[in-house]
Amino acid sequence: MKLTLNHDHELPSGALGLAITPDGSVAFAACADGALYEVDTASGKAEAFKDRHPSFASGCVLLPDGRTVISGGYDGMLLWHDVENRHCWRRLQAHRFWNWQLALAPDGRRLAAVTGQYLPGGWKYEPAAENEPSVKVYDTHSGDRLAAFSHTPPVLSCAFSPDGQHLAAANMMGEVRVWNLQADEKPVAQWTSPDFTSWGTTKTHHYCGGIYGLAFSPDGASLLGCGMGPMRDPMAGNGKMTWQRWNWLKGERMDQIKDGQHGSGLMETVAWHPDGTHFVMAGRQAQGTWNAAVFSAADGSLVHSVDTKQRITQARFTADGRSLIISGAKGQARRKEGIWPPWGRLQVYRVEA
Repeated sequence: MKLTLNHDHELPSGALGLAITPDGSVAFAACADGALYEVDTASGKAEAFKDRHPSFASGCVLLPDGRTVISGGYDGMLLWHDVENRHCWRRLQAHRFWNWQLALAPDGRRLAAVTGQYLPGGWKYEPAAENEPSVKVYDTHSGDRLAAFSHTPPVLSCAFSPDGQHLAAANMMGEVRVWNLQADEKPVAQWTSPDFTSWGTTKTHHYCGGIYGLAFSPDGASLLGCGMGPMRDPMAGNGKMTWQRWNWLKGERMDQIKDGQHGSGLMETVAWHPDGTHFVMAGRQAQGTWNAAVFSAADGSLVHSVDTKQRITQARFTADGRSLIISGAKGQARRKEGIWPPWGRLQVYRVEA
C-alpha cells in the first residue's frame, strides 16, 4: 500500500482535531485558534463556524446524518454546531479541565470525551488521583451524560469498538482500560505498557509521554495504540516512535513496531484501512526519515512511509479506503505586522495498492 499526495492545503491555524464526510469531499478541522473550520478537500477553501472555543479546539466529530459537528476544547466544553448555518446550538460543560480527545460510536448515538491534568500525587511524582471522572460518555442527540468512568489522569485517547459495545481509553502512564458500555463501571480489561511513558532524569524530573492514539481493528479483535517510547530528557521529545497492538480481551500484546523501522518523536494518531489489512501511524518527528507510515496488519512490517515536514495530529481514511486525509500544523506561527500567517495544514493522499 502506497500513499501519494494529491492536495496540500493551508489552514488559518494549527489543526488538532479532524472529522471527514464518508467520501472525503469535506473535512472539519478543530484548530488552535479555537475555531472549527469546514474545508473543501479539493480546493482547500476553509470557512469558519460562527462560534468558537476561547482556547484550543482539540477535537471534533461529524454525526452520521452529516448535519451536526460536535467539537471539544481546552475549555472543557462540548459545542454542537449546525453544518448548514454554522451556528452553535448547544453548549455543554463536559470537564473542568482540558478535553484531550473525542470519539464517536459507529452509530453516532454516543460521544466519548477524555480529560485529566498531570499533578504529582507523591514524592515519586506518580500522577495524583482524578478530581472528576476522566472518561465520560454523552448522548449526541439529547446531550445527556450516559456514563462516567474512572482512570488515572491525564487520559489522552479513546476509541469505540466497531460494534459500539466497548470503549477503550489510555493515559500518560501507558495504562489502557476497556469498559463494556452495557455493564457496570468496572473495566472488563486493563493493562499497562511501560513502553509509552518516560521518567525524566535530565533537566527536569517528571513523567511524560503516553498513548496518544487508539483504534480498534475493523473486526474488533484487537486494539492498536501509538505514542512515544522512553527517553532520558522529556524536554527533547526524542523518544522512540512506537505502536503496539493488543488482544484487548486478554490484555496481551500481539505485536509492536519492529527495531530499525522507527525514528524518534511523538506519534499522535493511528487509523485502520477499512479492509483491515493495513494501518497508518503518524505524528511529529524529532529524528528519522518519516512521520507517517503504513504498516501491514499481517506481520507488523513497515510497507511505505512519507515525511510531510510538519506535525500530523489526525489521520482518517475515507469509507472506500481510496484516500487518506491528515491534519496538522507546520511550525509555530508568529504574528507579522499584527497578522497571523496560516500555519495549519490539511493534506489528502491517494491510497494505492
